[in-house]
Amino acid sequence: MHGCVDPPLGQQVNAPALIIDHVSVHFGGLTAIADMSFTVAERELVSLIGPNGAGKTTAFNVVTGFLRPTAGEVKYRGVSLTHLKSHEVANLGLVRTFQKTSVFAANSVFENVLIGLHRHGRSNVWSTLLALPRVRAEERRLREEAWEILDFVGLGRRAGELGGALPYGEQRLLEVAVALAADPSLLLLDEPVSGMNDVETTSFIELLARIRGRGITVLLVEHDMHLVMNVSDRIVVLNYGRIIAEGPPAEIQRNPDVIRAYLGHGVKRA
Repeated sequence: MHGCVDPPLGQQVNAPALIIDHVSVHFGGLTAIADMSFTVAERELVSLIGPNGAGKTTAFNVVTGFLRPTAGEVKYRGVSLTHLKSHEVANLGLVRTFQKTSVFAANSVFENVLIGLHRHGRSNVWSTLLALPRVRAEERRLREEAWEILDFVGLGRRAGELGGALPYGEQRLLEVAVALAADPSLLLLDEPVSGMNDVETTSFIELLARIRGRGITVLLVEHDMHLVMNVSDRIVVLNYGRIIAEGPPAEIQRNPDVIRAYLGHGVKRA
């Protein structure tokens, strides 16, 4: 896995990487997001939380180019993302997972990761057809990198199994492996531990620490408050499309607006 390069000399590690500036999203008369503004610093892990329907996935869709905002702007490392398509956003290093598993069920775990690595390939059609030496060398490199990623997330022993045959929790891990194969500088994880048991969630917390050790910035959407409170540098809380609180975990846990929002949706406190 490539990992991230260190910031240029003189650049602060905690400089803003992602800037969401007064973003609103309207669907007809429905407001999904209202005047949302927050930042994610380089190498920071920020969690975006809130009750169901709060607008979290809509925010992800705006950041990653799947949805254009009605108003406002999103920037990443100084580049406006607002009018870019999703693949153009991904090419800038913003890579996401989804709420529902999206593995290639009929392909092996190893092949899933190879598919994720494809955008790093430098061979054209003719060189591939002619099986030039550099193509064979690149194939070896990609296969070695696929093994490294699978070992990194803890799926090396599952490499030959079909993606669709994995237990649900391991399918979520495979999605993360495929996302890492795209060499993200900012990884956006949408409910990554959904469907995982307590042991798997604990292992995922350890994986997040290893991911951050690679210098990767993380924006996390998650309902598991134990995970959120243990891994986050900062937490942004949405309710009905509006930010109602922002701060470190300890501050969010005792914020009365957050407590009211969750209890009002029938959700127990963390």
